[in-house]
Formats: sequence, structure tokens, C-alpha cells
Amino acid sequence: MTDVFLGIIALAVVTMAVIQVAAIIFAARAARQMGDVVSRFENTVQPIIANLQAVSADAARASAAATTQVERAGQLLQDLATRVDQTVMAVQESILRPARRGIAFLHSVQAVLSAFRSDAGGRAKNQRSVAVEEEDALFIG
Repeated sequence: MTDVFLGIIALAVVTMAVIQVAAIIFAARAARQMGDVVSRFENTVQPIIANLQAVSADAARASAAATTQVERAGQLLQDLATRVDQTVMAVQESILRPARRGIAFLHSVQAVLSAFRSDAGGRAKNQRSVAVEEEDALFIG
């Protein structure tokens, strides 16, 4: 009976050894397949990463160029605004100063004319008041 038990134990140990060897072989195959999958993934991803690096470099160059263009446009607009201000000041100096002098001259002529009118108007008013007083004296009432 002990020989039977020893035989069963030996068979169980052999079975366990076969199962363990099969598990090791299966794990090794799975590890190799995972290595192949990772290699294929790396080979697939490497061009994408290279393209992304190229695109990001292009984007950086484009951004730098755009920044330069915006700065140039800003400088151009600032120069334009300065020139417009200078032109407006020149127009004001060349047109408005003589116009102001002309308006001042017209105001002085108007003041002289109004002085003559008020003097003539004052004499006429005095003559009218004398005539009204003479008429009042003639009134019988």
C-alpha cells in the first residue's frame, strides 16, 4: 500500500512539475509576445513623435515670425500716427493761424462799425426825444 501511495505522490509531483514547466513556457511566450507588441508600438510611435517634434518646431518658427510681423505692424502704426499728428500740427500752423488773424481783423472792423452805428443811433435817439417833448407841449388835454 505504501508503494501505491508513493506512486501516487510521484505521479502528483511529476504532474506538478509538468504544469510548472508548461506555465513557465507559457509565461515566456507571453513575455516575448508583449516584447514584440511593445517593439511594434515603439516603431509605430517613433515617426509620430518625430512628426510632432517637426510640427512643434515649425509652429515655434511661425510663432516667432508672427510675433515679429505684429511688432513691425505696431511700429508702422505708431510711425503713421506720429506723422499724422505732425501733419495736423503743420496744417493748424499754416491755416488756422492766418484764419485766426483774419477773424480778429473782422472782429475789429465789426467793433469799429458798431461804434459808428451806436454813435449815429445815439444822435437819432436824442433828436426823437426832443421831437416827442415838443409834441407833448402842443397837446391840450
